[in-house]
Amino acid sequence: MVRAPQADPNGDEGLRIDAAAVAEWLVRFLVQECTVRRKTGRAVIGLSGGVDSAVVAALCARAFGPENTFAYRLPYRLSSQASLDDAGLVADRFGLKLQTIDITPMVDGYVGSAEPDLAPLRLGNVCARCRTTILYDQSAELKALPIGTGNKTERLFGYFTWHADDAPAINPLGDLFKTQVWQLARELDVPERVVEKPPTADLVQGQTDEGDFGITFADADRILLRLVQGVSPEKLVERGFDEAKVRLVAKKVGATHWKRHLPTVAMLSDTAINEYYLRPVDY
Repeated sequence: MVRAPQADPNGDEGLRIDAAAVAEWLVRFLVQECTVRRKTGRAVIGLSGGVDSAVVAALCARAFGPENTFAYRLPYRLSSQASLDDAGLVADRFGLKLQTIDITPMVDGYVGSAEPDLAPLRLGNVCARCRTTILYDQSAELKALPIGTGNKTERLFGYFTWHADDAPAINPLGDLFKTQVWQLARELDVPERVVEKPPTADLVQGQTDEGDFGITFADADRILLRLVQGVSPEKLVERGFDEAKVRLVAKKVGATHWKRHLPTVAMLSDTAINEYYLRPVDY
């Protein structure tokens, strides 16, 4: 009996990318989806100061030109100055048009009058949906498309606000794990300070994404890579992966499956949109 080679739980096999080739392909993807299919060569991006939005900014600057890439800082009163500074650093690096719109009055108009004791998680969701509203409105004014920044790790973990930061018109990073986004960031010359800092939702001082997850992105991506390829959690444990980490990752993916789909429609006919009525490109 021939056994499959044992995966190295600490190795990056399968996660390493040809970053230059990926960058070129994603630029072509953006041009095809935006300029060719949707007839606009303009992009709107929310710049958080993090590596994901920085990578998307760099890609859009290449695809459409800096003059057609409109970046927005959308801080809430709890946002850190460091995040604002890093977003400005990214805009300067790639020559982007940058505007700052404070969402505090928009958010607190609701929170202050209706939900003064809003928990941090709900507050984060309100902020995310307010930001998405602004980006879509600005895109309408500019005849541009809002470009998403969510990576594959966050999407599989459900670490986003439904119908907010994972509801863009186009998402170039959605099939890249977080560790692959870091590789791409270095290829695109994203400022090192942005690449190296711990990812954070920036609502609570000291909060980090990895702290919320209970696992590092490196460990999570090694497990996620194999789970989505069909390797069972039991097999991963047999191959040397830490059982607690495998169970944690599998639970997050299973519990958030619903977030990766459009609203469930009650089908009453054989022409239900996206259930029966499909275009060739939908298959």
